[in-house]
Amino acid sequence: MKTTLPIQNLKCGGCANTITTRLSDLKHIQKVQVETAHNSVSFEYVDEDALAQAIKLLSKLGYPIDGESNPLIKKATSFVSCAIGRMNKQ
Repeated sequence: MKTTLPIQNLKCGGCANTITTRLSDLKHIQKVQVETAHNSVSFEYVDEDALAQAIKLLSKLGYPIDGESNPLIKKATSFVSCAIGRMNKQ
């Protein structure tokens, strides 16, 4: 199955790199694509458990899906994830 999720706090290529790397590490998640222009992430998954794991990881990284709570701590976490993504990209 394939899904596209609108996410919050997506700012740049560093964010996209972190999201792509971390989601790709999950079992049963494949073909991750991040669209910074549309604030979304698309991927293929095998079952609802894999989808739930991906959504939980996105939130933990600071990129909750639209409609989910987005307190200051998640926004701050997204900046850290972004910085890590930028460093790993170089």
